[in-house]
Amino acid sequence: MTIRLYNVLPLAVVALTFAAPDARAGDDRPSVLTGRDALGDWTTDAPGVRRKITMDDLATPYHTAPAQNPPKIVKQPEGAWPKAPEGFQVTKFATGLGVPRVIVRAPNGDLFVAESGPGRVRVLRDADGDGQPEAQETFAEGLKRPFGIAFYPVGDDPRYVYVGNTDSVVRFPYKNGDLKVSGKAETIIDDIPSGNEAVGGGGHWTRDLQFSADGKTLFVSVGSRSNVNDDDREKRRANILAFDPDGKNERVFAWGIRNPVGLAINPADGKLWTSVNERDLLGDDLVPDYITKVKEGGFYGWPWYYLAGANQDPRHEGKRPELKDKVVTPDVLLQSHSASLDLTFYDGASFPKEYRGDIFAAEHGSWNRARRTGYKVIRAPIENGAATGEYEDFLVGFVTHDGNVWGRPVGVAVAKDGALMVTDDASGTVWRVAHVGAK
Repeated sequence: MTIRLYNVLPLAVVALTFAAPDARAGDDRPSVLTGRDALGDWTTDAPGVRRKITMDDLATPYHTAPAQNPPKIVKQPEGAWPKAPEGFQVTKFATGLGVPRVIVRAPNGDLFVAESGPGRVRVLRDADGDGQPEAQETFAEGLKRPFGIAFYPVGDDPRYVYVGNTDSVVRFPYKNGDLKVSGKAETIIDDIPSGNEAVGGGGHWTRDLQFSADGKTLFVSVGSRSNVNDDDREKRRANILAFDPDGKNERVFAWGIRNPVGLAINPADGKLWTSVNERDLLGDDLVPDYITKVKEGGFYGWPWYYLAGANQDPRHEGKRPELKDKVVTPDVLLQSHSASLDLTFYDGASFPKEYRGDIFAAEHGSWNRARRTGYKVIRAPIENGAATGEYEDFLVGFVTHDGNVWGRPVGVAVAKDGALMVTDDASGTVWRVAHVGAK
């Protein structure tokens, strides 16, 4: 086996001492922002800022005119660096990647990254634990906009790596430590709904993958084709589909979820969670994106309702009244148009104990809001198995003072040593966030 060693850019270590209290660290922790105060933009983001949006805070449809405000992507300015809470250190783990999206930790500690642009999966290995990959290898290529990655069987000794193409699910033979495929791709599901999606208002192409805790079910996320259409093009879309591990016995696990981009299993209880992009063109502050535990058989409103049956989308007025009382309200509402993508549960041991079991989620950032929001990683606390409903800015600083964007978080994973790994598809970087303060 040939291992290609990459000369990754000098990985400067920058210790951040941003003046924000650690979460749940004591009485000096900042209070939770609620109501209009919970809404902001990149200028109000800071590590430790806590927000809670409730159903009572929802704006009315068309409270502002629909916005088209895509970010101007620029190179990382000199001196610009992501900001994390005090006691955390942010470094570049790897850079020069091609549109890095989902990142997943293999059972042996290797990090698998889906590079959706060039259509490949990369492996990053930090065997000596120094916080820098001494080897990078293209595990598989020739894929079609890969996104989700999952290992099977569940546990310490997988035999396959599953990859979610935009229109299929394939798997490769795998054993712990493989840096390159040892056999051809086997197509497990060949007809995932897809086709010529474009960015903006729908056309969702990402397909995340997650196995249930018992390994008996493969979940596949399929976002809507449109913003709010309910025509035949939306068949088998805006759903979380479920299959047997061999790709057979398709069923709908949950539906009416406009774009369930990220999937994750809570290791504490085995429940499935998802991170969702809601609909557009109803105003700057409608409809909130969300993170939620997924109820089997649950209906989450799209496209006729949003967040609860009392909120009918005005573009579908009077339609599907029989569904009004069946809409499941999500657990954590996020600021509208944040574009929440991947999520993970913190199962490491190096962060302070108050972080353990909490959710980290990547907010890719708005393109359809007058003032930008998102472009950060947030933390959603979990207490006694349930979300508190609030969320907290954890990693920020990807927007310049004039509103241009140099970084867009996508994937989040917990490394073997407990560091949080974050992919950034604007700069082609994997960031490493490690706790260096007193535990």
